[in-house]
Amino acid sequence: MLRIHDTRARQVEEISGGRAVRVYTCGPALHRRVHLGDLRTYVLSDLVRRVLEGRRTRVVAGRHVADLGRPGEEPSARDLVRVHEEAFRDDAAALNLRPPEHAPRAGETVDLMIELVAGLVERGHAYPAPDGSVYFDVRTFPAYGEISGTRLDDLKPADPIDAADPHKRFHADWALWRPAHGDQARDAPWGRGLPGPHVACSALSLRFLGERIDLHLGDAGRRFPHHEDERAQSDAATGHEVVRHWVHGERPLFDGREMAESAGNVVLLSDVVAAGLDPLAARLAFLGHHYRERPDLDWDVLRAADRTVRRWRARVAEWSESPSAPMASSYAERVGAALDDDLDTPAALAVLRELELDGSVAPGSKFETFLHLDQVLALDLSTEIGKPRVPPAGAGELLAQRERAVEANDWAAADRLRDELSDLGVRVTDTPEGQSWAL
Repeated sequence: MLRIHDTRARQVEEISGGRAVRVYTCGPALHRRVHLGDLRTYVLSDLVRRVLEGRRTRVVAGRHVADLGRPGEEPSARDLVRVHEEAFRDDAAALNLRPPEHAPRAGETVDLMIELVAGLVERGHAYPAPDGSVYFDVRTFPAYGEISGTRLDDLKPADPIDAADPHKRFHADWALWRPAHGDQARDAPWGRGLPGPHVACSALSLRFLGERIDLHLGDAGRRFPHHEDERAQSDAATGHEVVRHWVHGERPLFDGREMAESAGNVVLLSDVVAAGLDPLAARLAFLGHHYRERPDLDWDVLRAADRTVRRWRARVAEWSESPSAPMASSYAERVGAALDDDLDTPAALAVLRELELDGSVAPGSKFETFLHLDQVLALDLSTEIGKPRVPPAGAGELLAQRERAVEANDWAAADRLRDELSDLGVRVTDTPEGQSWAL
């Protein structure tokens, strides 16, 4: 059974949800295009789902669409949300992310958020302010801070907004409802406005997944304040602990820095494709690092992952032409054990590379094993089966140069050209009849 690190418990725990495991993942912010730094979270969520389903566990997943505008936002900016939403769907499909059973749009379910806020006011966990705002009274929730380790007594007013807000009873309280006007604002008992930034996740996860959620996933940057506030809202509304396990993955760097427009290092999945790389190279690059580690990606890492994906597809196609053989169970079990052990994807990939090179395993057995494990890895390793194999661009000339080098007994040049061909995904073998190659 899958064992995974619980952020709140600060230890690895076994996931046991009975016949079904309910998983919630915060939706991406859609005020901008979703980039590789954001997408790693959703690959993590998809990996968890595939591992659990591989253990014959039913998964019910939810992820909301964060399409609500902000007070004072221009309509043109809100129109971009739909464009970004569609782009995210395309990215998710390109990364082989299985769609969640529940994906409600926040903008279409504000009534659920109003209902949640009203319930918190009624239970004494929230209070209306004279300006039409409603705030969560954090001092009514003593367990606040257990996810991130934040101590309520250590929190200071965040100048200048919190310090200047005269309506809060305590500076760490946060807005559940804010006055707003415009076409997105809604009528509520406290006045016309919009829900606060943390309310949608509580209201929609409770409505669509219920009051007992087995796994809540997100990136580590959301532990505080988003997940602390979300937990307080949900638990205060229900009177019990809603989420059993909180799981967080680290966001990747790119060229040593956080991805940001100001840093000039934002990379979209469409940029990866435009560079001639397979989008699943990004998925493999994520899997090459443990989800709790912060990888430093760059174009060399993505190109290396692309070469591996293409090489494995070519090898699977090559092995498919060999006699059928049973799966290499010892290798499959080792991969499964690595994934069960807190999703140790680097160890799992190392086992696959070992299997690829193991000459004692029949090609037909490698074929069955790689395809079986690809149900979790989701790298589309079967796509080259049955296709005519042609060398990639530039490989034909290199093969001709190497053939001439071998004829001239120039082994240094032959070895150098073999390495260049290997970088292109072409494996060269010298035989008594001359050199042969395979993708």
